Amino acid sequence: MATIRLQVALANSGVASRRKAAEIIESGRVAVNGVVVTERGYRVKMPEDIIHFDGKAIFSGGKKVYYMLNKPPRVLSTARDERGRKTVLDFVENKNARLYPVGRLDWGTKGLVILTNDGSLTYRLTHPKFGIDRVYKVKIRGALKHDKAERLKEGVMVEGQTAHAEKIVFLKKGEGFTILSLTLREGRKREVRRMFEAIGHRVSELKRTSYGPLKLGDLKEGKARMLNGDEIRKLKNCVGL
Repeated sequence: MATIRLQVALANSGVASRRKAAEIIESGRVAVNGVVVTERGYRVKMPEDIIHFDGKAIFSGGKKVYYMLNKPPRVLSTARDERGRKTVLDFVENKNARLYPVGRLDWGTKGLVILTNDGSLTYRLTHPKFGIDRVYKVKIRGALKHDKAERLKEGVMVEGQTAHAEKIVFLKKGEGFTILSLTLREGRKREVRRMFEAIGHRVSELKRTSYGPLKLGDLKEGKARMLNGDEIRKLKNCVGL
């Protein structure tokens, strides 16, 4: 049975950042299974536990729903935004299921985002120990030399931690740009962009094309669809559920 820190669960649901979520918990605004929790490191069982924030349920053990979205750029990968900016949930009809994004993309990145209320699956798809492949199509400025590509595979420092690519495939080289496919097995904030910055290249376009066994395919930008039974089974199988 998967467990996750309560502040992480709140952050995944779009309530607030992890740091802010910890402060919210300590203020007594969060209840788990009807009991107010104020302990910062409290862990919850996903998806069995029912979590309320300011009296509203954000996670519950109800029917599980699974969507795939082709996220446009300039859209937030959160369930809500206090400033009223467009989020990934604006592209999904079923907003009553308390959906939240799996493996967020930054504001300027487009491509595949999974939306679900299945906490166990979310935990396993996003935790580095399960080693789930994320594939990105990347366009960078300048010509990427093979020695720099090897540096990405060997590992570069990103904010004090080593980040490395599992696989790099060159797709196209043009006048002043390179397009390639990059595979990672973790999803730290702005990781792809910062990896290329570390070797002296700026990312001009970034799109996630697959997440584990799930591929974006021909789903149009700004469109979402429910996953079919086979896709759900493959996602669960890849993380041992």
